[in-house]
Amino acid sequence: MAAAEQESHARAVRPCSYEDESYRQGFFDTIGDLQKAGVLQDVVLEVEGRRCPCHRLVLSAASPYFRAMFTSDMAESRQKTVVLQGLDAGVFGEILSYIYSGTLHVSLDKVQPLYQAADLLQLDYVRDTCSNYMVFNVDNSTCVDLYRFAEFFSIEVVKNCGLLCICVIFSEVSHTEEFYSLSVNQLIEIISKVNLNVKQETTVWEAVVRWVQHSREDRLHHLPSILPHIRFNLLTSDDTAAILEHPLVKKNTGNSELRNLVQRSGSSNQKRRDGMNTEEVIVLFRPEDGFRLSSDTEMLCVNPSSGDYEKYIYRMETKPTVIAATVNNDNDIYILVHESPDKLSLLQYNHLGNVWENKSSIQRDTPRPSVLDAPSECLVAVSGHLYYLAYEWEMGKGVLVVMKKYQWLTDRWQDCSKPEHDCLCFDAAVSSGKHLYLITNTEMHCYDPSQDSWCKRTPPRIINPDPCTAVAIGTEIFCTDKILRMIAVYNIEADSWSELPGWSDPEESVSTDSPFLFAYEGKLHALVSLDGPGRGDQHMFVYDRSAGAWRDLYITLPDGEWHLFLPAIPVARMYMYKLGQIYNTGD
Repeated sequence: MAAAEQESHARAVRPCSYEDESYRQGFFDTIGDLQKAGVLQDVVLEVEGRRCPCHRLVLSAASPYFRAMFTSDMAESRQKTVVLQGLDAGVFGEILSYIYSGTLHVSLDKVQPLYQAADLLQLDYVRDTCSNYMVFNVDNSTCVDLYRFAEFFSIEVVKNCGLLCICVIFSEVSHTEEFYSLSVNQLIEIISKVNLNVKQETTVWEAVVRWVQHSREDRLHHLPSILPHIRFNLLTSDDTAAILEHPLVKKNTGNSELRNLVQRSGSSNQKRRDGMNTEEVIVLFRPEDGFRLSSDTEMLCVNPSSGDYEKYIYRMETKPTVIAATVNNDNDIYILVHESPDKLSLLQYNHLGNVWENKSSIQRDTPRPSVLDAPSECLVAVSGHLYYLAYEWEMGKGVLVVMKKYQWLTDRWQDCSKPEHDCLCFDAAVSSGKHLYLITNTEMHCYDPSQDSWCKRTPPRIINPDPCTAVAIGTEIFCTDKILRMIAVYNIEADSWSELPGWSDPEESVSTDSPFLFAYEGKLHALVSLDGPGRGDQHMFVYDRSAGAWRDLYITLPDGEWHLFLPAIPVARMYMYKLGQIYNTGD
């Protein structure tokens, strides 16, 4: 046979490898069927009295823990029944379900015991999945609990997320039972952070006092190790004197030591907390060419208390259509831009670089020719997470068709449930911090992010014709119609509505361009256009609840229209050292 012919023949008979994916899946299915049928099981695992017949081979293949148990000289390798300690029977059932099916079911109430079980049984996939799930669900209500759990099990990514959230909402979270359950080392780690979002250092001292008094006898002796982490150099002399006279300090057996600690700290040069360098402002945008932003574009930050405002000039590579804006608990400013008929992009504002950074894209299920034709998308921050709502207009009302949650760790969007009621219409959407509410005059739906579930609440039925803007302040939601005719107030805890007087100036009326409500320093504000003589386009008012009337702040915005985005004007804390500067980074 010629050499060339031999080489050709060798190529023709060269062995190949093939993977039968259907066999792999079928093998998994068969193992699951054997388990369900109770066939060929050779060991019983007992957890809290619950007996679970299993297969040693399957357990050993899934878990190094079981492999070591059944392939070594351990007594369990010879026993027909093995008792497992330190596990919850219900959680172990979920673990077995995963081992035999490859499917893992995780929920907020099960994620911690699931992680503990996976850590014991050395199931890396389950452990990593639980870690990611906890990161995704760090918010105002879970941050302390998840931080404590992650600190105990050394889950750094979860711990860091929880710690960041605690620092951002410190003033709120420091009044909770979860905060009082922190260990002394955890408390010290938190109050030592420079990024603690407090306006005054007295807030930190008061939080420490509450933590100590929650279990005074057990915690009083920790004060000498806690006090050095309070930045007494940032307090006034009067505040320091009041602390020295506080019973915790004055009557402590180590009084002289504590006084020395306070005085030494007062003469130190510790940095100001991040929250002390910020100023609360509302965020507006100037559109060019309709709603389309130019490459050099202005973002206006206005302080309603002082009337001061600053323009931030930033550069964007393209000229996207901005359709929504919001601010989350971390004071991160996000905008949603219309890149193409079937694609939206999420951008986050980088405060230090003064640029917009691309974060993620949303693929529309149904391409839309232009958001200018029918504004039908909004962006809402709830419990530290972003939610995208898409709605169709039917009979003058928005009908919710899509709802997605932004998962910042994976930079992806996750589908959320929608109300299971026949009518999904809404005129206003508002975040109360912990829940999302969709409101019409006859319908009100409440979304709970922790459960990904909806329920019906009492609708206002007192706004004629319908609410057009709403905002939450504390435990109340305020909404009104297009001309501020009246204000409906919803009490979240009581699930009830009441009324407040609306616009009452006989010489001027609110333009039907619609008012925009927003919350600033705990008070109800509105940005409106007036039809009266000599009035400009946009004016800012604060609501005086005791007088039942709107009070003009006499703030004049720069010439031109500043665009607002439903459901509410974004309010953010911007660093004070940046205010007063005009940025232009685009050369």
